[in-house]
Amino acid sequence: MSFARHYIQQHIEVPALIDPGPSPDLGIVVVIPSCDEPELLKTIESLYCCKPAGCGVEVIVVINEAQDCPVEICSQNERTMFLLEDWKQENRGAFFALYPLHLNPFPKKHAGVGLARKTGMDEAVRRFDWLNKPDGVIVSLDADTLVEPNYLTAIEKLFYFERCPVGTTIRFEHRTGEIKDEVQREGMVLYEAYLHYYKEALAYSGYPHAIYTIGSAFAVRADAYVRQGGMSRRQAGEDFYFLHKLTQLGKLAELNTTCVYPSARVSARVPFGTGAALQKWVKGDDRLRQTYNFRSFADLKNFFDLATFLYPVDRYDPEAWGISEPVSRFLENDHFGEALHQIRQNSSSPGAFAKRFFQYFNAFKVLKFLNFTHTRFYEYQDLYLAWSDLKAAQA
Repeated sequence: MSFARHYIQQHIEVPALIDPGPSPDLGIVVVIPSCDEPELLKTIESLYCCKPAGCGVEVIVVINEAQDCPVEICSQNERTMFLLEDWKQENRGAFFALYPLHLNPFPKKHAGVGLARKTGMDEAVRRFDWLNKPDGVIVSLDADTLVEPNYLTAIEKLFYFERCPVGTTIRFEHRTGEIKDEVQREGMVLYEAYLHYYKEALAYSGYPHAIYTIGSAFAVRADAYVRQGGMSRRQAGEDFYFLHKLTQLGKLAELNTTCVYPSARVSARVPFGTGAALQKWVKGDDRLRQTYNFRSFADLKNFFDLATFLYPVDRYDPEAWGISEPVSRFLENDHFGEALHQIRQNSSSPGAFAKRFFQYFNAFKVLKFLNFTHTRFYEYQDLYLAWSDLKAAQA
């Protein structure tokens, strides 16, 4: 039996990367992409200090670089591989099996954290397919991230005892206490506040899949990973893309009984995300103080409240429905009338209509709408004022 044969044949281009077969009790595989990471052993030691799960655990570290990467990065990656092999020898009694993989350089066109994360998670699928274990858990972690001692047991409980059907995000807190530079610390506090504001405002709007999309803070069932089509190999934003596509299979859980602690470092390796935002901040870009105007989320809420009402409607009539001008203009540009007809034609009930409606108006469409409104209707708002407006509306 093989639950992932088709996926492996169609979506994995490299042969198996790990020679020994998995332990029959394997239940959790932690995947860590690593490129130019001098402190990766702190993450491994953090996992080593965890309370062991009742199932077998593997940790796959994908050490990667691009074909044209600087020599100092290649050298650091070689040191990382040496240190991990040395750690394995010194900790043969570890409760998890550690597999450091130093791969051939990735093609420049595709090199990045997305391809590295995909490579490791695909290998995890192979491990679980070997055992025909579709409920195996694939955990995404980053090489600069520490975890709480109950990290593995909390994940085990959620998936194997509470039967989480698809996947989960995991509570996170960036390690601001380690930052000595006051400017950088303020930037990190603002960035994390923005992440919480965006998720909470999206939930307020009525969007049913308001989630955090942090690459170091999620886990997914192996069969859900396969059904979704696997991790994107995007050079940045792979976590956002993957997790929001995953919501099409069902609602993601939110694991708050444990926590991961990503680094709050500055980085220029990707065009957006924590590191990139902090780099711009410390160079004098103060846009972290601004965010999407709360009024744009209020507009979305008024529109999303119509999702069930629109089920029997055949004609697109935004004026009759009381849709705000920002939304109606966006919908017009997006040819929503045609989409509404197709959604209605393929829905046999209000519930089916709502599901198709939000497959159309998904998280990517929401982001497109927000950017549209902030070039035509709204100015970006002070982050803390936006938070205040949100809290007042929730009260």
